[in-house]
Amino acid sequence: MDKPGEGQEDRAHAGGTEPFFPRWGARRDTCENLTTVAHLTLREAGSALQRGEATEARRAVAFPSGVGAASLPALPPAAGEGAPGYGGGMAKEKITFRCSECGWVSPKWVGQCRECGAWGSVDEAGEASGGPRASATTPRRPALPIGEVDGERASLRSTGVGELDRVLGGGIVPGAVILLAGEPGVGKSTLLLDVAAKAARTARSGGLGPVLYVTGEESAAQVRGRAERIGALEPNLLIADETELGVVLGHVRQSAPSLLIVDSVQTISSAQVEGGAGGVAQVRAVAASLIRVAKESDLPTLLVGHVTKDGGIAGPRVLEHLVDVVCQFEGDRHSRLRLARAVKNRYGPTDEVGCFELTDSGIYGLADPSGLFLSRTARGVPGTCATVSLEGRRPLPTEIQSLVAPSSGGSPRRTTSGVDHARVAMILAVLQARIGADASGADVYVSTVGGSRTVEPAIDLAMAISIVSSLKGVPPRPDLVAVGEISLTGEVRACTGTQRRLAEAARLGFSCAIVPAQGSEDLTDACGITVFTVSDLATAIRAAFPTDSQ
Repeated sequence: MDKPGEGQEDRAHAGGTEPFFPRWGARRDTCENLTTVAHLTLREAGSALQRGEATEARRAVAFPSGVGAASLPALPPAAGEGAPGYGGGMAKEKITFRCSECGWVSPKWVGQCRECGAWGSVDEAGEASGGPRASATTPRRPALPIGEVDGERASLRSTGVGELDRVLGGGIVPGAVILLAGEPGVGKSTLLLDVAAKAARTARSGGLGPVLYVTGEESAAQVRGRAERIGALEPNLLIADETELGVVLGHVRQSAPSLLIVDSVQTISSAQVEGGAGGVAQVRAVAASLIRVAKESDLPTLLVGHVTKDGGIAGPRVLEHLVDVVCQFEGDRHSRLRLARAVKNRYGPTDEVGCFELTDSGIYGLADPSGLFLSRTARGVPGTCATVSLEGRRPLPTEIQSLVAPSSGGSPRRTTSGVDHARVAMILAVLQARIGADASGADVYVSTVGGSRTVEPAIDLAMAISIVSSLKGVPPRPDLVAVGEISLTGEVRACTGTQRRLAEAARLGFSCAIVPAQGSEDLTDACGITVFTVSDLATAIRAAFPTDSQ
């Protein structure tokens, strides 16, 4: 059998060229001596090691005797260098895996992201290099000194809904992108349709462009039916039922609106991105495109987002980082009360709350929601005590109702609604240990009025008074409001905003209040209320009930 390259050698001699070994790219005579060179190298290295000369051993491996560096055959080129007959430039691509939620990178596929804990979010991302480098381009407008920047471009514009303006920090900033998230049926579409109608009315009077309402969940006829019901028929309000991103951007370019509302971002899809509407890649691409348009044209944009079963915003986690404002619209579907909270706000505070009432004729902002949180029953009922909680900087009255009933057998029940269950269990233990109010053998029910929910520690004292009142069957003082946190030792600890709480209680007609002694020295005005300062739970209970009822 002929040796490799023998036929090539004959043809090369006939052509007058020197023979080359096709795989290694070296002369054939050198390649034939390669095995001999290797044996000589190993023999010299072994002799050097026996003599204890490690340096000489390494040198013998690198340059064996009788073989100079120039006479050694050329090593095969590295993979990917285009060597003939060796790889041919077919370098193996280094594959990495990236989490679509948080961007965590892994060298191998895993089922759960090690950074954010999301399941099924790690997908193949290609090379670890991150793709081609961005080239420098000429900016659309040059960088300006900060003192020369036009501040009017960041001026707030009212939405027409006072409670929503409160949550947003005063209004909408041009170019801002707001994400409104909430459970299905809570009233997101109704609220934004009301906002769209009032913004369209304001834009027409101010000579601005129309308001564009894009719906991907309903038809235009369905939206018109809701608009008739809530009185939102405005000629300057444009409705488009589209689910394709390109068509939505075409509507924006054609109508040049002053406000854009997209309901919802999970229903819009792009033909340039793989996957169905609502997927991680689709939501990210759609949101990025809408944000880019909003920033380039100073177009305020409102996006509706769905939530998961856990209450988080559906889609990639990066969506919350891309937008400017994230609002949560929450409420019990069995009650009329709806609350809007700012989770993230680049233009205002994040501790404000807006109150709304959802009715058959629409949704209305409640500047004074006290009527929903206080019962209309006659005063003097055992098991009730009012308090004032702070939602951000807004004081909200809350009535706590408790019922202690004999247990029908088995383990006593502990049922709560609107308050923290663990907090109620702790207060029951403190009442039994510090003042001897034993409710261990009875069923205890604690609830708030109007569907409000509060987990603030400042309502601990009101819950304790209402439980003791139901246990004794004696109502507390009339027109009483109690504020304070209870510790495990029975101490009544101070809470923030006591002055604002007392002012709100005085406005609602309460005549007496129980507040912690700690921090009461900072009170400048009692607001016409008889104030009892207490330092422990026993003193608070004595102050809450008349002497003849002890």
